[in-house]
Amino acid sequence: MRAIVITKAEDGTRAALTDFPESELMEGDVVLRVSHSTLNYKDGLALTGRAPVVRRFPMIAGIDAAGIVERSDHPRWKPGDAVVLTGWGVGETHLGAYAERMRVSGDWLVALPEGMSPARAMAVGTAGLTAMLCLLALERHGLAPAAGPALVTGAAGGVGSVAVALLAAAGWQVIAASGRAEEEADYLARLGAAQTIPRAELEGPAKPLAKARWAAAIDTVGGAVLANVLSMTSPDGAVAACGNAAGMDLPTSVAPFILRGVALLGVNSVPAPIPLREQAWARLARDLDPAILDAMTRTIPLDAAIDEAQAILAGRVRGRTVVEIG
Repeated sequence: MRAIVITKAEDGTRAALTDFPESELMEGDVVLRVSHSTLNYKDGLALTGRAPVVRRFPMIAGIDAAGIVERSDHPRWKPGDAVVLTGWGVGETHLGAYAERMRVSGDWLVALPEGMSPARAMAVGTAGLTAMLCLLALERHGLAPAAGPALVTGAAGGVGSVAVALLAAAGWQVIAASGRAEEEADYLARLGAAQTIPRAELEGPAKPLAKARWAAAIDTVGGAVLANVLSMTSPDGAVAACGNAAGMDLPTSVAPFILRGVALLGVNSVPAPIPLREQAWARLARDLDPAILDAMTRTIPLDAAIDEAQAILAGRVRGRTVVEIG
């Protein structure tokens, strides 16, 4: 079967589209015929070797899959079922989705939401699922649009684009921060952003507290950007953090937390339990306008994914990228 395989080399790793023996698929009680995957930032890191995402070699890349069950020994799934797979170490420790077939645990799967095509499910992918988990975290904290505006950082990226659309659909006044603010302003407005600001406003050394500008935020960037976002969050507000493109450090103080009661909510979709995933996918199917999702999505063939990985790490990819496998 065709697959993008990452191998270990003396000077790093190599990714190539090649033939992979189906007999060497890893253990699992469900075999999927994969129709679509997607390109997330983590996929870009894995394909380029820019970060140690992959932990076993050889590794089939691709952390997301949509497809049809071909064979199943799992009580929940039968041949012909349409399913979605994200997270659980796929593409990192378990052979991934940039292949025509996968063998996985049925415990990792979620039914394809009714009315959502496999291609649109992968337009959502890990990025969109993460955005929804961030919104759910803010709602569990008790925040609603009446509290004030909501900020999204990295707004033109995969997580950010879906986050803008979801927050706007939920009634929030959305402020979108982007490193390409002037270039992306029209695009972000079409997704529902009321205002676009340059990321440079959030990149300098953070004050312990700055003027409060938003009640909630979804941060995909981390580093000094997250520190500034926290310092500008209103009393009793919250920031859902899900990315570290700007680094793992958080150069902040306790001031936002103890003087304004700001909450920092960490979001990691990889180990999210199935009931939470099902809740998130149900909300995505209900709340995410398919026309808006299509407007932020482009589709590439499997053999273009390796080159596209360089572009997503360079910040040249807008919105979501679906990878056609079949």
